[in-house]
Amino acid sequence: MRRLFIFLFPLLAACSGKPSAPDAAQVAAQAAKVYYEQLLKGDYNSFVNGRYQPTDIPESYRRQLIVNARMFVAQQEKEHQGIKTVAVADGRADTAKHVANAFLTFTYGDGTREQIVVPMVEVKDVWYMR
Repeated sequence: MRRLFIFLFPLLAACSGKPSAPDAAQVAAQAAKVYYEQLLKGDYNSFVNGRYQPTDIPESYRRQLIVNARMFVAQQEKEHQGIKTVAVADGRADTAKHVANAFLTFTYGDGTREQIVVPMVEVKDVWYMR
């Protein structure tokens, strides 16, 4: 019994440590998913706010980004009967450089699927699309 205890104690101690920090790649991928879900709900402002801009952008440029987002959704509706779901397929992060690639899977209304890569950047603990 004592041998079993000596064997299991280090194993138990290793498993009962502090919970590890969330995986940066998965956090970035979830952020990308949320941005695209906002886009599909018609919340174009939130989608545009999810793009990293190192400085404030002119209002005319912001309006153009919103128009582009609307056109993208309309194009997907026309070509594939819209994007019905967005799912995280994978994520890869370089925590030293605060960048990641989020791999999302779009499921379209016509039944087709497409995987896209969303480059992400972390600024002040927030993940933004690049």
